Amino acid sequence: MPQLLSSKEGSLFRQLVKNYETKQYKKGIKAADQILKKQPNHGDTQAMKALILNSQGQTDEAFALAKTALKNDVKSHICWHVYGILYRSAKNYDEAIKAYKFALRLEPESIQIQRDLATLQIQVRDYNGYIESRKTMVKSRPQIRQNWTALAVAYHLAGDYTNAIDTLEKYEGTLKQPPPRSDLEHSEASIYKNTVLAEKGDIEAALKHLDTIYKTNADRTAVMELRAQYLLQLGKGKEAEEAYRDLVERNNEYRLYYDGLEKSLGLERSNPEHVPKLLELYESYAEKYPRLDAARRIPLDFLSGDKFRTAADSYLRRQLNRGVPSTFANVKALYQDPEKKQVIQDLVLAYENEKQANGSADKPANGDSSDQFHEVVLYFLAQHYNYHLSRDLPKALQYIERTIELSPKFVDYTMTKARIYKHLGNTPKAAEIMNQARELDEKDRYINTKCAKYQLRNNQNEDAIATMSKFTRNEAVGGALGDLHDMQCMWYITEDGEAYQRRGELGLALKRFQAIFDIFGVWEEDQFDFHTFSLRKGQVRAYVDMIRWEDHLREHPFYTRAALSAIKTYVLLHDKPELKKPTANGDESQSAKAKKKAQQEKEAQKAPAKKPALDANGEPKKEDTDPEGVKLRETETPLEDAMKWLGPLLSSSPKSIEAQNAGFEVFIRRRKHLLALKCLRSAHELDPENPALHHQIIRFQKELEALAKAPSDADKPVLEVLKSQFTLIPADTSAAAFNAAFLERHAKSAPHVVAGLHARVVLDPSTKAKSEDEAIKAVVGLETAQLADALAARDALREWGSAAEVLQRWEKEVKARWTEAVL
Repeated sequence: MPQLLSSKEGSLFRQLVKNYETKQYKKGIKAADQILKKQPNHGDTQAMKALILNSQGQTDEAFALAKTALKNDVKSHICWHVYGILYRSAKNYDEAIKAYKFALRLEPESIQIQRDLATLQIQVRDYNGYIESRKTMVKSRPQIRQNWTALAVAYHLAGDYTNAIDTLEKYEGTLKQPPPRSDLEHSEASIYKNTVLAEKGDIEAALKHLDTIYKTNADRTAVMELRAQYLLQLGKGKEAEEAYRDLVERNNEYRLYYDGLEKSLGLERSNPEHVPKLLELYESYAEKYPRLDAARRIPLDFLSGDKFRTAADSYLRRQLNRGVPSTFANVKALYQDPEKKQVIQDLVLAYENEKQANGSADKPANGDSSDQFHEVVLYFLAQHYNYHLSRDLPKALQYIERTIELSPKFVDYTMTKARIYKHLGNTPKAAEIMNQARELDEKDRYINTKCAKYQLRNNQNEDAIATMSKFTRNEAVGGALGDLHDMQCMWYITEDGEAYQRRGELGLALKRFQAIFDIFGVWEEDQFDFHTFSLRKGQVRAYVDMIRWEDHLREHPFYTRAALSAIKTYVLLHDKPELKKPTANGDESQSAKAKKKAQQEKEAQKAPAKKPALDANGEPKKEDTDPEGVKLRETETPLEDAMKWLGPLLSSSPKSIEAQNAGFEVFIRRRKHLLALKCLRSAHELDPENPALHHQIIRFQKELEALAKAPSDADKPVLEVLKSQFTLIPADTSAAAFNAAFLERHAKSAPHVVAGLHARVVLDPSTKAKSEDEAIKAVVGLETAQLADALAARDALREWGSAAEVLQRWEKEVKARWTEAVL
């Protein structure tokens, strides 16, 4: 039975609820204690106090008090609702849903509980449960459009397009008169209904519906784009052409509109007979809009031979005469075609000797002399020879030096010089020059962050944060670094972690990678706000896009990059447990930091107590008890910790061969042979010639042989399955022969040669000396070898336990080839 309160305590309880909602937690605790003084077993008051305790970070005390509240009043919907909220805050969504359902049984009319339950169901993608919750909300308040739209979204996300459309139409049928054009919610709902019709596959119906809302819908651009798309899909070429021409008039630099226009005209770039018509089309737009770039640039994608040379000459002269620094960026996509790359190179080299471009329709901007043209040509050539498909770094360096002589204060030129040194392997010099570029324009945030990135690549973590601090809120908790974490600046946090990893400061590296993991967790949690906000504001299409984006959140490149680095670090800690102690790998700086921190804490105890720092919501910030990542580094279960990263990585990025390679490394060490084999097979499907995969296949074969020599009773059934499923090395071929064939097949590829030699040493350690010699020759002698391949060879030599003399010879020969590289 509900526990009744006197009028005085009842008033206090209402005040307690208000205090919680307004985050006046101290007043709320005081009010709760006053009530409990009179009625110590009042469950609802205990539940509300538990909520406040949880908001203050006292999670354990909150759960204990909430359980006590349930014992005292198990039939209170407030107690069950609070219990669900606590579980939700602890991210135990299954238990939270159970608690909400109990609360609803006791109070089926509660809109708040129903809304919380629905929000949690969509959060965990329980679409069937979400549909039922939304049906209940529609029945209870059918006059609110938001409830109908939410039910339609529930059906849509569940793949039930028919019911989604019917739901939207049912609400439209209840309207006594058409909503005005200013009703943005109706406008959005109308176009949302149209997209659902299209997803259902009924393009004809979608087009008819679009025609009915064409003149009244507020999002005119979206309506025009959808109409053009539908007409094209239905094969209505003439109408589609008109629709796409209207779109081009609206935005004549948007390439997708031109692609649609080409398709509506039935023109294919691969068909030589269509090329003259395509050229005529783009020439008409170029003549109509003299300042238009797209109509002059796009033909370079499909023209060839002399026509390409003529068009490229005209385009390059026009851009270079105007002094456009981004000209190379506009044309570098053409370098995928070697013939076009050569034509562009020949043209621009010819320009180098010209005093002024001839035959151009444009005069130099602002009356500039021919010096500007010459300067931009030199800059183009510097970028051209720096680009990986046309790389000649000594030439690139010569051209950029000449360019800088002409305009020493132009930031882009100095930045390009830094990039060239980066590609030369001279990271310290690159960082130094990028800092010089930053000093040319200290108010430019982009060059500032670029400089910080180069400093991190050179392992200058302290200098990088000092550089970043010029554009951060340094008064934030944690200073500049704390602000970067608050702003979720993932590129910096990732680069910072990788720099610490290279420095051997594995605790700080893991700390940064953990911050990336937490940011993705925050993004998942942030959905809660949008489940109600987006529907309330009527932004339905954006909401559905967000839900679908969140479903693939861990595919994000930043997660993949951080995950691979974190897994590599944990594997290293497993292989070399001595690295868990800071002094074991020569990292004296961490020891010094630890001593300094201990001294600071000792001084802080003597100082007067300060008020706790508050976050953006005015709540106390959680104190970081492990700022140096010591606990992360000293983990006793590194492989289990790696699994936290690996699980989402494999499930969200199964097509990433790097993820499969990382999975093998973890599973083989955990002796999960079936899972390791699964990773091998998946990687083999993606790229059977991958160097890392080949090395892992050989290692797995050796592991099987060792397992077969003395299998335990538990291993015998697994061993039978492994033997039957491991077919990556043919049954009639030995591992040595398989590896020899791999080396012969890829004799001109340095990464493959190093992988094959590594595998050979695994199979026969007596071949180490021969393999050392061949590895050094491969990375130095092969024309296609890159500096990264040489560094990979050094890692292999170290893993083989090569003598110092061998490593010195490697360094000498690599230095002879990459003279500017800092190894």
